[in-house]
Amino acid sequence: LQAKLLRFLQERCIERIGGREEIPVDVRIVCATHRDLKAQIHAGVFREDLYYRLAEIVVEIPALREREGDATLLAHAFAQRFARDNARRSLVLADDALSAIEAHRWPGNVRELENCMKRAVIMAEGDCITAADLGLQTPDDSLEHLNLRQVRDEAERGAVLKVMARTNGNVARAAEILGVSRPSLYDLLGRFGLKKENGS
Repeated sequence: LQAKLLRFLQERCIERIGGREEIPVDVRIVCATHRDLKAQIHAGVFREDLYYRLAEIVVEIPALREREGDATLLAHAFAQRFARDNARRSLVLADDALSAIEAHRWPGNVRELENCMKRAVIMAEGDCITAADLGLQTPDDSLEHLNLRQVRDEAERGAVLKVMARTNGNVARAAEILGVSRPSLYDLLGRFGLKKENGS
């Protein structure tokens, strides 16, 4: 199969099943994988020439666990979407739910988070989603801390991301929690490439 795909990518022609005539095609190929293709090449499972034919432009998307703050931001969005889908009022995430989301490793990435939030919206009683609704364990608060060995910019960025996620993007509330003015927070958001259009 890999040899056939390589030939197609090289010649840009296909043959219909049962046909004898080559048909030229003009297509763009977009590929995605969760495997380490370079390791697959070294193991002799994936052809190196096919890899370089496919890898003209490579976009690497880090796992959800490596993108600090993204899990809670996505959780807020999923909570609102599934609440609408289930004809429920707007739901908020309790502090223990947010802590559990931040601490979880998310081996199943965004799909796991999406399914977790779908379950939580169905299971939640009242207008608040708890860690129990998510089916996640609440971490020991003593283990939650920013890594002080990081350089100052990384520590600031992590703190801003965490607070913005906790406040669901509310700049005024985030500035209050961080102990900075709103203009200062806007400056930080701009510096870290996290610009927000308004202060709501």
